[in-house]
Amino acid sequence: MRFFFLLSILSIFWGACGTNIMTLSVTEPAPVTIPADVRKAAIIARTKVTKDNDVLNKIDQVLSIEGKVLDSLGAQACLVGLYDDLIQNQRFDSVVLLDSFELENPNLRQAAAPLNWNKVAAICQAQQVDLLFVLEHYDTDTKIAYSTVPVTITTPIGLEVPGLEHQAQVTTFINTTWRIYDPLTKTIYDEFPGTRRFVSVGKGINPTVAIQAIKNRKNLVEQNSREIGSLYARRLLPYRIRVSRDYFVGGSPNFKIAKRRAQTGNWDGAAELWLQESKSDKRIPAGRGAYNMAISNEINGNLEEAIRWAQKAYEDYNIREALDYVKILRNRQAKRRLLEVQGRQ
Repeated sequence: MRFFFLLSILSIFWGACGTNIMTLSVTEPAPVTIPADVRKAAIIARTKVTKDNDVLNKIDQVLSIEGKVLDSLGAQACLVGLYDDLIQNQRFDSVVLLDSFELENPNLRQAAAPLNWNKVAAICQAQQVDLLFVLEHYDTDTKIAYSTVPVTITTPIGLEVPGLEHQAQVTTFINTTWRIYDPLTKTIYDEFPGTRRFVSVGKGINPTVAIQAIKNRKNLVEQNSREIGSLYARRLLPYRIRVSRDYFVGGSPNFKIAKRRAQTGNWDGAAELWLQESKSDKRIPAGRGAYNMAISNEINGNLEEAIRWAQKAYEDYNIREALDYVKILRNRQAKRRLLEVQGRQ
């Protein structure tokens, strides 16, 4: 009986000083930061095979069952995907797609060393742009898994006879590397290697039918390559995420009423009561009120005021959660400054 009495007391205590979780949407800076005043760009591929690698490339085409122009088509699709998205997101005032020629890459299997800055400057000056996007490396690699499976085949006259079904699974890997050059500051803003994989399957009662899986590979390579370019363009864009925050809902009648207001989305109404509690003569309600006022200010986008309230909650009232919250808010403040540099505030 005594145990249940203590349990009830504890339940009342935790209910009185509990917290609720709320979520809000925040803007994260783009993974790649380019100064806001850089407004003109060009795109080019550095995927042309040098004479020294020409023999090796021909062997690679045979072993990987690559068509002579498959890598070239895929690389061009990458450039188009990047170009289309850069035009659509309006990050730049103008974008030039240099798809009529390629720069040479002396390394067949990987990205070469960065371009000479004189070369970058010459291209940018000729195109009257500030920035150069370079597809430094593009290569497709293919793995084939071939097998046969016993099946029953129905003949044209209705007889069922044993046979073999041939199955071919073709796995293609697209390996790419991008760099972004600024010739004025001689800065490489980004170097981004990546690999995309896709699978095509063919099967039939003879090997010829099974190998049909390879025939559609050209379209799939172009489709996936265009998506690679499109996704790379988004590295220049901020993105939205949802984050969670705890806020106090117990401890006094005002906190309970504020909880109900917050649940209906009336955060300003809840803040009126939290502000009252922050002025309480009692340490715990005052500390929780101050902490919740930090939450209210973050919701309204006032990070400086939110930090001030969170600091007060920890320094004056030892609300332990407030110390971590101060760090979170300062991190958000730094990201906001980065968004301003990116011209995306």
